Formats: sequence, C-alpha cells, structure tokens
Amino acid sequence: MLICMAMVFAVSACSTTGMQRSEEVQSTMQTVDNDIKLIVVQLDAIGASLDELIKPGQADVKKAFDVYSGNVSKIKKMETNFAKHAGEMEASGKTYFAEWDNNGQKYDNPEIQKQSDERRAALGLIYDKIAQNNIGVKEAFRAYVSDVNEIETFLSNDLTSLGVDSISPVANKAVNNGRHLRNELSKLQGAIEDARAEMTQSGIAMN
Repeated sequence: MLICMAMVFAVSACSTTGMQRSEEVQSTMQTVDNDIKLIVVQLDAIGASLDELIKPGQADVKKAFDVYSGNVSKIKKMETNFAKHAGEMEASGKTYFAEWDNNGQKYDNPEIQKQSDERRAALGLIYDKIAQNNIGVKEAFRAYVSDVNEIETFLSNDLTSLGVDSISPVANKAVNNGRHLRNELSKLQGAIEDARAEMTQSGIAMN
C-alpha cells in the first residue's frame, strides 16, 4: 500500500509516482474519515427529529415532519457521497498494491527483498481491515436509509395521530439500526486510524 512511507533502505523503489500514489491513498482515507464524522452528527439529528415527530402529544406534527424529512434528505445524499468516496479509497489502495507488486520483486539484495515483502504483507493486512469494515458500513447504511426513507414516505401519506402511532415500532427499529450503523462506522474509522498511525510511524504524516 505505502512503500514510500517506510523504507529508507529502499529509496530506489520510491519514485515520485510511488509517492503520488501514497498521497492519493492518504487523501482518500482522509475524505472517508471526514464523511464518517458528518454522518455521525446527522444520525443524531435524525434520531432527535424522529423522537420529536412521534412523541405523544406533539402539537405541531407538520413542522416536526418537515424537520425529519429534511434530515432524511441529507442522510440520503451522505450515503451517496460515502459510497463514492469509499469506492475511491478502495480503488486507490488496489492501484498502490498493484504497483507495489509489479515493482517489489526487483531487489538483488535478499535482505532488502525480505524487508519489502514483510512490509507489503503488514500493510496489506491493515488495508484489508479497511475493506472488510467498509462492507459492514455499506450494508448497515443501506438498511438504515431504507427504514428512515420509508417512514418518511408512510407519514407523507398519513400524518394523522393514528398514522404516527402506528409507525412508532418501525421508528424504534430505525433507531436501533442507526446504532448499528454508528458501530460499523466506528470500526471503519478505527481501521483507517490504524493505517494512519502506521503511516505516521513510517515517517509520512497525514494532513
């Protein structure tokens, strides 16, 4: 993933192109990390607006619904942006590893080759965790957005007290799905932080 970040003893392998690929990987991870922070804030906003909408005795159901609807629109856009940025993160990592594999078998010195192979394996494991956790986020995100969106659709057709009461069990399920999504996001963020820590230890700081 990040050959140029670690191996002072392998300067010959660290071309400008390799450094550019390393920086691209770092940049895409930073973008996804920023997305996660915004999503977590939005999950809180949706939860609060949904609680306000379905609370007993809500005096202004229409206003509460409009706030909730606006929050649903935001999370749907965030899901789209996250999917795009996560895809870019995965693609940049695959490109980096592919180039490393192409260039990583050129050392005549067996000790340098050994160090290169070990470094490639260690960083590969770290990046694999990012990819694995990203799958969990995508699945949890899809389920959550589906729930909150269908709640909005249902209430747009029946914003009566009976309609609101009848949707409450589904709303509670959506809140639980939100917690699950938050947990999956936390795992992915942790995997990204591990990669960033590895890069920092290797002499390449993240911006």
